[in-house]
Amino acid sequence: QMQLVESGGGLVQPGGSLRLSCAASGFTLDYYAIGWFRQAPGKEREGVSNISSIDGSTYYADSVKGRFTISRDNAKNTVYLQMNSLKPEDTAVYYCAVVVVGTWDIVGYWGQGTQVTVSS
Repeated sequence: QMQLVESGGGLVQPGGSLRLSCAASGFTLDYYAIGWFRQAPGKEREGVSNISSIDGSTYYADSVKGRFTISRDNAKNTVYLQMNSLKPEDTAVYYCAVVVVGTWDIVGYWGQGTQVTVSS
């Protein structure tokens, strides 16, 4: 069965770091663009970052530029989101999904999400 599994979330102090993983099973990520999204209680889903399947180009929401880095390891069939200098407003459930290249349009979403809580 095809699925995406997010992991790596947890509780971290402001200014700390986490690395989230999006691992695919049942299919390979080589030919798919992958996006990271987040949703906090009472708020709409927000696109955080995505990475192209064509040329590896990346995009970041203004709120995370300079702090987050998305990367792909095709050998491990995994996409990562390195999150540094975390802020309380980064607190949310983070999801990964297959997206249309260069957009936030989800065409495949199998993850259940991983909770990131930034608090002192």
